[in-house]
Amino acid sequence: MAFPTETVYGLGADGGNPAAVAKIFAAKGRPQDHPLIVHVGSIDSLPLWAAEIPAAAHKLAAAFWPGPLTLILKRAAGVSDCVTGGQDTVGLRIPGHPVALELLRAFTGEAGGHRYSGIAAPSANKFGRISPTTAEHVRAELGAAVDAVLDGGDCEVGIESTIVDLSRGRAVLLRPGQITPAQIAAVLGAEVDLPDAAAPRAPGTLESHYAPRTPLHLVLAAELPARLAALRGRKVAVLARAEAPSGLQHVHWQAAPRAVAAYAHELYASLRRLDELACELILVEAPPAVPEWQGVNDRLRRAAST
Repeated sequence: MAFPTETVYGLGADGGNPAAVAKIFAAKGRPQDHPLIVHVGSIDSLPLWAAEIPAAAHKLAAAFWPGPLTLILKRAAGVSDCVTGGQDTVGLRIPGHPVALELLRAFTGEAGGHRYSGIAAPSANKFGRISPTTAEHVRAELGAAVDAVLDGGDCEVGIESTIVDLSRGRAVLLRPGQITPAQIAAVLGAEVDLPDAAAPRAPGTLESHYAPRTPLHLVLAAELPARLAALRGRKVAVLARAEAPSGLQHVHWQAAPRAVAAYAHELYASLRRLDELACELILVEAPPAVPEWQGVNDRLRRAAST
């Protein structure tokens, strides 16, 4: 079943049922060693999934949950390898969408000797492709591979959660998102480190990810006119934070918001629209290289690495 979160739509299954989780991997074409995020409805569920819950986790949960932050913690005994990608850590978050929270709080209890409390859910799309931010995106991409889609409207945030590893005694940023390292550092009173070679694998961190089928290139705003001139006569799509200049008859131009929150909210829907045009190339004006745009820039860089 697919359901909305504030970030993107997730393809969910009982995180405690390996057979159900296996259906996620089959539907997405997802590599077995790529870990999932378990969504829970309450912080009281954390001990079922995490063997160690450091003080930093409690601080960040109090500050940002429900919300677009995933915490990587040492996994509890009994958590399936299919959820963790075979690692000794597990990703957990409480999403900030009313439909997701209602679903998760209903999915808590005990039956037949099985205690259930979390829904494992990656984005509800084919692996490596553009994440869905509407129910229609899910239906169009996964079709009969998903049994049901809960329609919660457009996702508010529009890009995936920030992922922070707390499993090794310090905070390490594994994936940027709407919640910035500066915001996390302000809560913890300590800087957030960059990942090293020993960092756990995390969802959405492969070099190529979030990609349309049409090749995507990032272009600096100052270089965009010359790039378009060189492509004259070819079918090209553009996503830029400006209105289209006159005289670009061969270009399908999508004007994007200038503010980061609005840009992120519309990013994946915009890329899907441009991808459907079957152009030879999608040119994306590179957003500002400043901290508040880090999550958006991360997604675009990976979408361009094909």
